[in-house]
Amino acid sequence: QVQVVESGGGLVQAGGSLRLSCAASRATYSIDAMAWYRQAPGKQRELVASIRTDDGQTYYADYVKGRFTISRGNAKNTVYLQMNSLKPEDTATYYCAASVYPNNYWGQGTQVTVSS
Repeated sequence: QVQVVESGGGLVQAGGSLRLSCAASRATYSIDAMAWYRQAPGKQRELVASIRTDDGQTYYADYVKGRFTISRGNAKNTVYLQMNSLKPEDTATYYCAASVYPNNYWGQGTQVTVSS
């Protein structure tokens, strides 16, 4: 079992920045990848960015490329999502997921609201 906890959401104006943090209860050597997803009201949950724990390879959805950065912390069980140039359409609940094949373990989510 893996416990995942996110933090760092909030209200920001368009063009601003936020940094989300995610901590998993296991050291990442036993986690295959960690990822950030988001879900806006009335929409499906979508993958925003992911990072492999073995080699640090990253993936970004097209709509966040160049604006968001996923990174690992010095502590092996932490991941961050730096979000710059935020847009109102980035408003959503952001979820962190830890992948331990074949399962995903989810956090409770953190709200990000971008005002225009």
